Amino acid sequence: MQGHIVITGATGIIGSELARRLTDAGRSVVVFARSPEAAAAKIPGAAGYVRWDSDMQGGEWTRSLDGAYAVIHLAGKPLLDARWTEEHKAACYDSRIRGTRSLVAAMAGVSKKPEVFVSSSAIGYYGAFERCDDTGELVESAPAGTDFLAKICHDWEMEALPAEKLGIRVVLLRTGIVLSTQSGMLQKMMTPFSLFIGGPVGSGNQCISWIHIDDEIGVILEALDNPEYRGPVNAVAPQPVTMKDFAGTLGAVMNRPSLFPVPKLAVQLLMGEGAEYAVKGQRVVPGFLSGHGFAFAWTNLHDALADLIGKAK
Repeated sequence: MQGHIVITGATGIIGSELARRLTDAGRSVVVFARSPEAAAAKIPGAAGYVRWDSDMQGGEWTRSLDGAYAVIHLAGKPLLDARWTEEHKAACYDSRIRGTRSLVAAMAGVSKKPEVFVSSSAIGYYGAFERCDDTGELVESAPAGTDFLAKICHDWEMEALPAEKLGIRVVLLRTGIVLSTQSGMLQKMMTPFSLFIGGPVGSGNQCISWIHIDDEIGVILEALDNPEYRGPVNAVAPQPVTMKDFAGTLGAVMNRPSLFPVPKLAVQLLMGEGAEYAVKGQRVVPGFLSGHGFAFAWTNLHDALADLIGKAK
């Protein structure tokens, strides 16, 4: 009989949907959260809610790892939800590095170690580019970039990999832009489009490597139980698009024009240095998933947006 599944970051849009899908399937889930009370209200049906954050080096949460079947590590301070200051950048970095390091150290100390560790990363690993044609298609063997987000992703993964020496299968989930009407880029873009003032962000030439929330969950579920899944996995749909095409498709789905681009200067006023990443992208494709026969439910952007927006009405 499989043990329980530990999820960090379970109150986010990916984690909460993942926890729901797992509990609906009858699997035992233990949620690690800064506020167990808030997690219990948002994610009913879990087997346990344990206090944890990236700075905690020990406590009740360490015992919850003993006998767990899997650890799914999604926690990290949101990168682009606030103006970038040196303090914000340091907090984003530390929350990922310290949290992952603490989990791996704790797994090393338990008697019955998890079988699999699915650790978040992101396609920012490859660097950020102004135009979709600045690179070829980036698969998992592509080198790491040199900017700040690439350093976060690289160092994040380096903290997760030592779990392999413990006999734990490690999956490094390099997630693209997750499409959901509950959070993230799509949610933010829908408001101006609904007011007839929507358009692309920045030049419109940057690449958007996207994935429907249902497929993101599907990739994680497959990674849990398929022993062939290990190492870096690009969690993106097979067809990246330019920001201009993304905005045009969103406008078509919402029956709104895509006429009012958001200039980089406006993004800079809101985000400071973070604007450099909001107006850039990566041309990433799912090399591992395609090679292992993963069945995407949503490969066409128009259909994916129509599904999500239709459900939100």
